[in-house]
Amino acid sequence: MLRIILFLIFIALAAYGVTEVAELPGEVTLSWGAGERIVATFPVVALALGLVAVAAIIAWIIVSEIWRTPARLRRRRHEKRQVRGRRAITHGLLAIGHGDAPAARRHAEAARRHAPNDPLALLLHAQSAQLEGNRDQAQRAFRAMAERGDTRLLGLRGLFIEAQRADDATAAAMIAEEAIRLSPSSTWASQAVLGFRCARGDWSGALAILDSNLTAGLISKKTYRRQRGVLLTARALELETVDRDRARANVMEAVKLAPTLVPAAVLAAKFESETHQVRHAMKIVEVAWLANPHPDLADAYAHVKLGDSAQARLRRVEALAAKTPATKTPGHVEGALAIARAAIDAAEFARAREVLAPLINDPTQRVALLMAELERGEHSDSGRARAWTLRAVRARHDPAWTADGYVSDRWRPVSPVTGRLDAFHWQTPVASLPSDKGATIESAALEEGAFRDAPPASNPPKQITSVNTAPPEPLQEAVTSPVQTSADQASAGQASADRTPPDHQAPASDTAPAPEAVPAEPEPPEATTEASATEASPVATPLFRTRADFGGRTPLAPTIIPIVRQPDDPGIDDEGPRDEFAEQIGTPKAQAGGWRGFWSRLNG
Repeated sequence: MLRIILFLIFIALAAYGVTEVAELPGEVTLSWGAGERIVATFPVVALALGLVAVAAIIAWIIVSEIWRTPARLRRRRHEKRQVRGRRAITHGLLAIGHGDAPAARRHAEAARRHAPNDPLALLLHAQSAQLEGNRDQAQRAFRAMAERGDTRLLGLRGLFIEAQRADDATAAAMIAEEAIRLSPSSTWASQAVLGFRCARGDWSGALAILDSNLTAGLISKKTYRRQRGVLLTARALELETVDRDRARANVMEAVKLAPTLVPAAVLAAKFESETHQVRHAMKIVEVAWLANPHPDLADAYAHVKLGDSAQARLRRVEALAAKTPATKTPGHVEGALAIARAAIDAAEFARAREVLAPLINDPTQRVALLMAELERGEHSDSGRARAWTLRAVRARHDPAWTADGYVSDRWRPVSPVTGRLDAFHWQTPVASLPSDKGATIESAALEEGAFRDAPPASNPPKQITSVNTAPPEPLQEAVTSPVQTSADQASAGQASADRTPPDHQAPASDTAPAPEAVPAEPEPPEATTEASATEASPVATPLFRTRADFGGRTPLAPTIIPIVRQPDDPGIDDEGPRDEFAEQIGTPKAQAGGWRGFWSRLNG
């Protein structure tokens, strides 16, 4: 409404001005040359001047449009290329997401043609090469990204990953050092440099990186104290035989920063006991024991006083084991094992047998070996000792220093698999979990669809009653840790030798005990298992397949199904119709306005 009023006011003012000019009296004379002249009234002259101005404006617009037409055409062509490049980048990233390598390569080539300077086009080209396994092409793409200012860190990150895939530790370290020089707040670069410096034993450089991470806000104060304690402990262990004074200073600082770190507490207690600081050493061990019961802590606590008798060490270990909270079951096990160890050393065999009695029904390797030593030391019974030793081969594994599936015989500051700092924990390795864990893994595998050919629930197979409770072979191999020590291989060999039929075993000596007195674990006979398996209801596809059914490979869950168009589905056009008067499909919800509404009403 306001616009209409303003328009009417403008028309009225224009009409008033024209009227005033038309009523002005007078003439305008133009003369030139030899008496040539033109005489016109003032309104005519004003009208002529207006027409000349309008013509000049129109001429200027036409000339300027013609002058700017080439630039406009170039800009429009560039915009079209940019749109096509962005579309190719979008479809290429989607193709990479669902694993379509040919489509990703095709879109990457289109993006490089239409948008060669776009950082996302370089990223798409590199990732499509990685998806195809073409490392040379991926390295060239990442190297091109590293030469640009806006994608330098991303290119270095890609080159770092490719160097890791090629097992080129030197190149990976140099790339990570360059990245952290450019951006000290880069998380992946700081972690990589920290891992490389720890692997080289450069503890001073690792501590400097840790201080930089704290300054950049990459880690919290609590994490910083823990990781600094780990690095100081590693340096103290390295300097223990070289410079004991520096080692002592480092480990005492480490104990203040991380009092629950087992290696730091053990080494600090050792140094304190050497200087006759017995009470301080005992306090250090007690704090670490309450948080993480460990056999090294019990041993350090037992020998905190140099020259003590075995009886005094036994009483000291019993006092340490009594400090374990009632809710900490592993602590009670470690306490019992520590008491048994000290009791055997003190020739208190009855005490050792008393604390080991609750553990012999389901013994671990350490329990079985302690029982073998107990039988040999108390009764000099080599037969029972040999039986317990053989049982130790088949027994469950004890906790060990484990990090990322890697089992080590000693504590290490970083993981040899991922280079992660403070990765080792005292826990039972995954490969040593009880066989009843297989049931959980089996159900999870079935829920995830790892065995899609299982019979339907309406026709379940017949129940198998006499079968081995261990999980199927493929599932056992899927649970097994990727790292298997030589001791595990030897244990497997001893176990297979121990499972030979009785007819092939050598006759027992005269000193061997009776078969009824030797504790042994009952094993389900193979014949019963096979007979029960044959009684199952025949189905087209078994519930659990063997490795032969999968071509020698372990059955895994299927990969993500790519989302693709159906063959008979034309899909959605990349570019919709741009015609404003395109025919509308379907009945409109309301009468269209503008020219479309006018034509529809006219034709209707």
